[in-house]
Amino acid sequence: MNALSRSRLGWWVYVATLAALVALIGHRFIDLLTLGLFGYYATRPISDRVDSVVESDRLAATVTVLTVLLPVFLVAIYAGFQILRQVRRRFDDGIVTLLTDRFGNFEAIPGSLFSSPQRLLANPPSLAQLTQFLSGPRLERALGLLGTAFDTLLLLALATTLAYALLRYDDVLAEIFAALVGGRETTAYTYALAVDDDLESVFYGNLLFVLAMSVVATAAYAATNALAPPGLQVPLVLPLGFLTGLASLIPVVVGKVIYLPVVAYLGLSAMGGGGRGLPFVAGVLVGYFVLLDILPQTFLQPYVTGHHLNTLILLFAYILGPIFFGWYGFFLMPIVFVLVVEVVRIVLPELLHGESIDPTADVAEQLGAPAGDLHEDTTDGETESANEDGSAPQD
Repeated sequence: MNALSRSRLGWWVYVATLAALVALIGHRFIDLLTLGLFGYYATRPISDRVDSVVESDRLAATVTVLTVLLPVFLVAIYAGFQILRQVRRRFDDGIVTLLTDRFGNFEAIPGSLFSSPQRLLANPPSLAQLTQFLSGPRLERALGLLGTAFDTLLLLALATTLAYALLRYDDVLAEIFAALVGGRETTAYTYALAVDDDLESVFYGNLLFVLAMSVVATAAYAATNALAPPGLQVPLVLPLGFLTGLASLIPVVVGKVIYLPVVAYLGLSAMGGGGRGLPFVAGVLVGYFVLLDILPQTFLQPYVTGHHLNTLILLFAYILGPIFFGWYGFFLMPIVFVLVVEVVRIVLPELLHGESIDPTADVAEQLGAPAGDLHEDTTDGETESANEDGSAPQD
């Protein structure tokens, strides 16, 4: 083996080591990367439109993140906090008390710890009492809650920063990738372009659909409260509306997982009041079924949520993702499905037949990014390459 071969082998070993390290880091922070990719693809069309007006990638990315992505994340945090707060308030005398009694006897905590400052100074707790309080389960749960809140805020902040970086430098990254794979006319670039187009279609459609259904659901719950007889009010209208919009992303399931428990809650409240409000609850169920079930599946979802991919594919992706990966699987599994669909369309047929791989979709042309768009983008890339060096692009 000559010196040149040994040098190349050494570099390949070094690159493979770095790739393994990057893969390890990516696996450790897969939730952050997935959420950041969602934020990027969900807001990229908006950033492009802003960029066409302000003619600045940096300003367009900043405006998009501050006016679209960050408010969505903040509303999600607010909705989750309000739901947890309301659940604790309503069930504090039952389930929470049972858990408290099981994991610690708070009757043993001296009352002086929660008294006024004057009483604390007059009758300070002993060292044993302080030690018992500071090591008690209540403080542990409080510290755990604070840790969870900090981790959540840090995750959202880093994901937002990642989305901003991708919006700001996506053109540069595309040029680097094209140079690495040998140009825009290659199969690798065409495959990446198809995946990129599909992910934008899915996640941008997701954002539009969540916003639209959140508005519809919030209006439906607010209208219910405006028309409801006494004692049949829907609690937490804004958080429940936002959660209904999120649940509506799942094809077929749509908003059932939110509005059916709401109707059940109203039904139990009506039965507790003698059953006089049950006809109103029945009318609410019919109205919710039309507005939060038929409307999204018939009119909104087919047009805005992943129109490049079959609805059944998205259904399995959204349901299996959280089961297999956890909460971030809701965004990760659609990415995995897109990668699989495009490799089946563009790469796998030639591999199975032993033919040369060309940048065209040979099977399932009705799925994934339209072939015409890919050919057009690839042709544009070839023309640019020919104009830059004055020669025709190579195959």
